[in-house]
Amino acid sequence: MIKISPKAAEQIRNAAQQAGVTDVVLRVAAKINPDGKYEYGFGFDDRSPSDLFVECEGVKIVLSPQTGELVEDALIDFAEIEPGKFEFVFFNPNDPDHKAPKSD
Repeated sequence: MIKISPKAAEQIRNAAQQAGVTDVVLRVAAKINPDGKYEYGFGFDDRSPSDLFVECEGVKIVLSPQTGELVEDALIDFAEIEPGKFEFVFFNPNDPDHKAPKSD
């Protein structure tokens, strides 16, 4: 199932606090575009009965069954892309463009 790094979880909790979200449920979405590239998105949402559910690093995550298949064993991290520029990144072994995370 999908995982979240401690750094990403901290950023998600901070964003929820700033947005006034008290019961943090993060919806993760993924799809494959016609060119074969994976596209990801996420945001705060409610849980629906058909959702898959996992809790990681204290963050509740929901995703559709279709997304669950696409992000099996993926990791969401919060990493420095360029000096001083941090972003959420998906490390997904199912994605043909996958690059493994660098260890700290």
